[in-house]
Amino acid sequence: MYKKICHIVGAGEFVNFSPAKNDIVIAVDGGYEYLKNANIKPNLLIGDFDSIKIIPDEIKKIKLPTEKDFTDTYAAICEGIKFGCEIFHIYGGIGGRISHTLANIQLLANFSAQKLKCYLHAKDWTMTAITNDKILFDEKYKGYISIFSHTDKSFGVNIIGLKYELQNAIISNKFPLGISNEFIQKKSIVSVENGTLIIVC
Repeated sequence: MYKKICHIVGAGEFVNFSPAKNDIVIAVDGGYEYLKNANIKPNLLIGDFDSIKIIPDEIKKIKLPTEKDFTDTYAAICEGIKFGCEIFHIYGGIGGRISHTLANIQLLANFSAQKLKCYLHAKDWTMTAITNDKILFDEKYKGYISIFSHTDKSFGVNIIGLKYELQNAIISNKFPLGISNEFIQKKSIVSVENGTLIIVC
């Protein structure tokens, strides 16, 4: 079943991507400069516009207050939901202030609890979250994968088909048990019955 995809571009470390025809693209403040240079026209520009040189007239805009209780990226995801999107790819969401990177990791956990799929992309890795759910990987995946509990404890954690496996385990957010596992060119599954896992690969 097709699920509508939204690409959200912030002003952090940019990663190249190519949206499909029916995808939604949202520029978050200074992320618009990356899209402009890549000749990608966003469906929406959102932010307080403190880091944009020239604000374009031809693009739909939502101006946010400078002082607010949520991040611009959070607001962008909420707007993407209004477009009917269920899968979100966040680019330019790391680098710069570490507080912004941590905030985006929290967003992964927040929206996974709402049954949305969010992915935070860097040049060498991608991060996502699952809540009371599973994620499947096929044989093409290579390299390392790390799994962290975002909740105090995550119950019923299963890691199958990776170099180091777990069955019905309990992992905590106070000890990095799942760091530096490895893909071994097999189909693999990471699942959790009760809790939220952050997954980096």
